[in-house]
Amino acid sequence: MCAAPMGMLPACGPGVDMLASWAEGLGQSRAGVQSRECLRFAFYGRVSTEDWQDPVTSRARQLQQAVMLTAGHGTIVAQFFDTVESRTLPWARRPQAAALVAQLADPDRGWDAIVIGEYERAFYGNQYASMAPLFEHYGIQLWMPEVGGRVDWHAEDHEQTMLALGLSSKREITRTRIRVRTAMATQTREQGRYLGGRPPYGYRLADAGPHPNKAHAAWGRRAHRLEPDPATAPVVTWMFSQRLAGHSAARITRALNDAGVPCPSAADPGRNPHRTGSGWTLRTVAAILANPRYTGRQVWNRQRTDFDLADPANTTLGHKQVQRWNLPGGWVISKHPAHAALVSETDFIAAQDSTAPRGPAGPAARRYLLAGLLACGQCGRRLESAWSNGKPAYRCRHGYTSATRPEPGRPPNTYVREDQILPHLAAIAILLAGPARKPDWTNRGLAQLTGPDSTAALIDQLRSGGTVLTYDPQDRTLRVGDPDTPSVIIGKKH
Repeated sequence: MCAAPMGMLPACGPGVDMLASWAEGLGQSRAGVQSRECLRFAFYGRVSTEDWQDPVTSRARQLQQAVMLTAGHGTIVAQFFDTVESRTLPWARRPQAAALVAQLADPDRGWDAIVIGEYERAFYGNQYASMAPLFEHYGIQLWMPEVGGRVDWHAEDHEQTMLALGLSSKREITRTRIRVRTAMATQTREQGRYLGGRPPYGYRLADAGPHPNKAHAAWGRRAHRLEPDPATAPVVTWMFSQRLAGHSAARITRALNDAGVPCPSAADPGRNPHRTGSGWTLRTVAAILANPRYTGRQVWNRQRTDFDLADPANTTLGHKQVQRWNLPGGWVISKHPAHAALVSETDFIAAQDSTAPRGPAGPAARRYLLAGLLACGQCGRRLESAWSNGKPAYRCRHGYTSATRPEPGRPPNTYVREDQILPHLAAIAILLAGPARKPDWTNRGLAQLTGPDSTAALIDQLRSGGTVLTYDPQDRTLRVGDPDTPSVIIGKKH
């Protein structure tokens, strides 16, 4: 039964403040009316994981705490429970919490107060401070065990309690994150322990005995280590040998596809249900060639998790997790070999160094004056820079890469050397000057107007003006603008 205190009549007699007595009695009377009506509660709860917590048990426990807290004050008529949602997510990004918030403005929502079984299940950091004004605006009460019932929006002790609980909730997450990362770094560096995840292509998991944690071992958990996979380890070794022989990652990719070697997702479909397994890609080959675990060392922290604002224009949405690659200086490497190596450390390092461009001119000597200024007249793509016979050149592969076999009927790659274009930039400049200076385009000698002293100035003019030159490989011409504009012939037609 809900309590029903009665209103009071103003007291009479000498020395009695009738107005104050009347106001006090009216307040008690209205409180009694609200109490007699009983509160209708909406319960909110949350569980962060399904692997280490039982959502059914956790929900029952939180709901039981809420029922005990509201006993004699009302009835829980609605439930909102988020599963596999972190407390660090703001309410707007938790599905059930967002659904609860969406009902606040509805006068027919069917409930008058929110009850929470445990503070940490609902709030984190300053989330209470951002949600309390919203609840108060719509006249919704908030009940929590930590204050023994209803939260008083304006009571200083309640405000301080909520602030302390928010900091404690955030501290718990931060402390756990630091403790876990420190433990994983130590286990990698000192023990070379396999820390989970999918084994790299070329390896498979092998039993390494009981789990080193006695409690986990008592539950039957086993430790694991990596061992070479007889079917895929030779492929990894071959890939490194090809890289050390000077072959590009694209050429290695194409060779694997031509030979019909199953790609990682096809070789282990059980661990890769989200991938098609259709063939090797350049990114996959590059990732394998860059993985230091093939040296036999255990390596951890190659990737880190950053927390970026979900929306810089709306900081109340909190942060989102973003995976980024660490530089090698941030890796944690085991002191000793942890599993059989598929490539020596010397060869692995040499393979990383071989990613630099190869050719008669070193990387520092390669300059492409027209990089980014040329487009393909056949497909519209920008021409890419390519070193050809010791000279700068530009090419377009029309969306194809050397990692895949050419399809029948695809147009041939477009190539044009830089020294074929530079002498004709003056004619392009005349085109840009406007119709008043339009030359006679039947006179090819007009295209031979520039010299080395003016080349840099002309290129700077093109870049500053955002000009793109379109090269047509069929006519061997350059033009500025749409196909109807005059063009400059830079070589013999095919």
